[in-house]
Amino acid sequence: MIRVLLVDDHAMLRAGFRTILGTQPDIEVVGEASTGAEAVTAASALQPDVITMDVQMPDMDGLEATRRIVADPAVASAVVIVTTFDRDDYLFDALDAGASGFLLKNAGPEELLTAVRALAAGDGMLAPEVTRRVLTRFSHAPTGSATPAGPGPVRVVDTRVLAEPLTEREAEVLALMADARSNGEIATALYIGEATVKTHVSRILQKLGARDRVQAVVLAHRHGLT
Repeated sequence: MIRVLLVDDHAMLRAGFRTILGTQPDIEVVGEASTGAEAVTAASALQPDVITMDVQMPDMDGLEATRRIVADPAVASAVVIVTTFDRDDYLFDALDAGASGFLLKNAGPEELLTAVRALAAGDGMLAPEVTRRVLTRFSHAPTGSATPAGPGPVRVVDTRVLAEPLTEREAEVLALMADARSNGEIATALYIGEATVKTHVSRILQKLGARDRVQAVVLAHRHGLT
């Protein structure tokens, strides 16, 4: 069962999300919060698998709440930002804070369900309309630089100092991950088993110091690994 915490200062929106998620046999809404500060407290107390996080809220915004939740070693929750505002500063600040997903509130119910399940499985999820902006920005950033061009710094790992470099096969898997391929599609493209793909993905995340696939892809484009 996937345990979800809903965070938004609009009760009607939380009710809508609860209705959508509550119809699924594999998802349980375990709590709600209306401010960032409440979200931090609830994440620690409830230990949800996934947190849907608004950005603009009183007391503490969703970006700062995400940063605190992700930085807490006692909390293993994955955060998906769900916002009305399609702004680059929100998007890249969310990735910098450690969010594993980014959706707009005009997304359909299926996108929300897909995001929750993806994050619970250890994957990331970006809204289709923002994915190209992420890839374009990081592919144009100078390799090995501390921050990408434009607003919103993103923490990166300099792969040159990794104790263990990517193998040739891992580099192939990473390139397909950057092309938004699923594990099944990667397995088909490389003529290997899906279980083997999962092992490669796990090793790639470990070597890059990435929390999930989204951050691994960001790092790949930042460092020209693809």
